[in-house]
Amino acid sequence: MSRKVLDLLPGIALAIVIAIIARFLENLLPIHLIGASVIALFIGMLINHYYKSDKLKPGLKFTSKKILKFAIVLLGATLSIKTVLTIGKLSLTVMIFTLLTCFGGGYIIGKLLKLNWKLSNLISAGTGICGGSAIAAIAPVIEADDNDIAYAISATFLFDMAMILLFPVMGRALGLSDMAYGLWAGTAVNDTSSVVAAGFAFSEAAGDFATMVKLTRTLSIVPVVLIFSIISAKVKNNEAVTYQDKLYKPKKVNISSIFPWFILGFVALTLVNSTGIIPDELGLLAKDISKFLMISALAAIGLNTDVTQMKKSGIAPMLHGFIISALVVIVALAVEYFMGIL
Repeated sequence: MSRKVLDLLPGIALAIVIAIIARFLENLLPIHLIGASVIALFIGMLINHYYKSDKLKPGLKFTSKKILKFAIVLLGATLSIKTVLTIGKLSLTVMIFTLLTCFGGGYIIGKLLKLNWKLSNLISAGTGICGGSAIAAIAPVIEADDNDIAYAISATFLFDMAMILLFPVMGRALGLSDMAYGLWAGTAVNDTSSVVAAGFAFSEAAGDFATMVKLTRTLSIVPVVLIFSIISAKVKNNEAVTYQDKLYKPKKVNISSIFPWFILGFVALTLVNSTGIIPDELGLLAKDISKFLMISALAAIGLNTDVTQMKKSGIAPMLHGFIISALVVIVALAVEYFMGIL
């Protein structure tokens, strides 16, 4: 076994152990209010606060970058084009408006709160697409710090918890049908596990529909990641040039060099899964492996996160998350009203 591989093992092994513990703790909960990925992130942060070792760094970096991308690829096995087209007809309009709210409103709010653009957009992505999965997909593309990733996931997690409790109550108070509620929860609640919890707390039919809407919404990761890869490259290019260089025409962004190739794998697996070639059992296995690898990656991110550095960011990121989450909830409901679904 090569020296390089041996250097990776301690960090990878610790991330996997934390992922196993997180899955165990998640299964102990009578109601799945907290996903294993969030539990793993917090365990990693707690360990890092009291114990740090340079021996862990290579493996943690590999897990939080390379393994994370592979987990995103496998996530494609949870989707099929048929589901996307069927549910997409109804949910596309709502999703477009909620995404515009997240990234448009998030940009303005981030500027007002003086947040760095990476943290601001990670929170917007987590709120607008699919919580930790979206944050995980965009983070390597914009080269986000682990502290920003942890803060973004923490912000979306806190509001997910509130939504799980409040959505069923608000849905019944508004007299929503199963379909209207499922569409609302599927487009406004962040993380997949939270969508499932909020959906089935209303009714089984609402839970099923909310889950399908949420899986369809996950596909918006593709265009968003591509857009951010271009934005990130342009930002880096602008930061790299000196004052003298600015007298000349800036270098053009080379799409092939910044293209997030793992997204191609995600799309390819979605297309393959749509053909029915992949047996159901194998698809479920790929889904489970993807979830576990993502939990391991988030454990590694937690182990790389300095809580004291997060504290320096203050309350602004949480306020950003709260405002964006509230706006998405309102906008999703308003769009459904004007579409005549309510």
